[in-house]
Amino acid sequence: MIRIDKVSIIIPSLNPSDKMVSIITGLIESGFNDIIVVNDGSASEHLAPFDVVSKFPECTVLNHPSNKGKGAALKTALSFFLEFRPEKAGVIMMDADGQHRPADAAACARELIKSEDAVVLGVRDFLHPDVPKRNSFGNRLTAFVFRVIFGIKIKDTQTGLRGVPTSHIPLMLEVPGKRFDYETNMLIEIEQVGIPFNEVSIQTVYEEGSNERSHFRPFVDTLMISLRLLKYAMSSLISSVVDVGIFWFALHSLGAALGLWSIPVCTAIARLFSSFLNFNINKRFVFKRKKMFRSLIWRYYTVAVTQMLTSALLLWILAQLVDGTHAAGLMTLLKAAVDTILFFISYHIQRSWVFKHNYGASSL
Repeated sequence: MIRIDKVSIIIPSLNPSDKMVSIITGLIESGFNDIIVVNDGSASEHLAPFDVVSKFPECTVLNHPSNKGKGAALKTALSFFLEFRPEKAGVIMMDADGQHRPADAAACARELIKSEDAVVLGVRDFLHPDVPKRNSFGNRLTAFVFRVIFGIKIKDTQTGLRGVPTSHIPLMLEVPGKRFDYETNMLIEIEQVGIPFNEVSIQTVYEEGSNERSHFRPFVDTLMISLRLLKYAMSSLISSVVDVGIFWFALHSLGAALGLWSIPVCTAIARLFSSFLNFNINKRFVFKRKKMFRSLIWRYYTVAVTQMLTSALLLWILAQLVDGTHAAGLMTLLKAAVDTILFFISYHIQRSWVFKHNYGASSL
């Protein structure tokens, strides 16, 4: 029999209702004996639930003097856990608004203990008739974006019920974000590092009034998530525009003099500048790697050179077919088409290999 008391519960909360008390009581009755609650700067009229649960021997209440955001609250609890509960198997993160049942938290805890190294996600059924349309649409949209841009197939991208093994908590503390963007960044990071994740089906709870205290801001937070996701694609897009521009300028200026060598030479010139720009944008603003790892540079330019040669070869073949070796406008359009296809291929290689964060690896 799997003992779920090997796992701690983390509950970040802002201005909770009395429902939080019943949720924690249910968790204790289910077999959990260590529950870490974070009061994320709640107003004075909402402090009563914290006072009640603080008297439970199974509970520890941590306090933020002011609201810092859900991500910051989760990090506070994770830091506390790592310092004072290192012998435990891991943590289950859950919300205090009634969306997560104690029984589902217990199911995720059992899966966490059983799978050992995997992150566990409690996933809801968004086709359930009780699910509000905005929640269903929002989740399906982000799930689609996750799959297309990051290659991550997750049924419930917005789930707050998550299990993290103790061994991965140091990495979770490095994930950027202070609000709901932290949870999105967490999913991106576990995929980036190569941590496996297991999904556990949980009950979809959307009773009237059960989500009225939800602090997910549909427009603002969805925008934040979208900007975070699009940052990856924008880096390559900017570099592609620079690449095409320099290619046109070089071909227009040097094409006649270079003859048959015009396309490969102009492609090389354009890629030299655009790849350096792309590398630095990815490194500093997208993947946020502070140090220039030797393997990272080697991998990046392996892909860049391969992509450059492939682009040049395809353009040379097309030039022979259309007899447009010196037609700068036509060849620029063809280059844009070729590089659009190579962009998607290169992006996924960069995401899954070049800039993959080997957690714990040397920074040289």
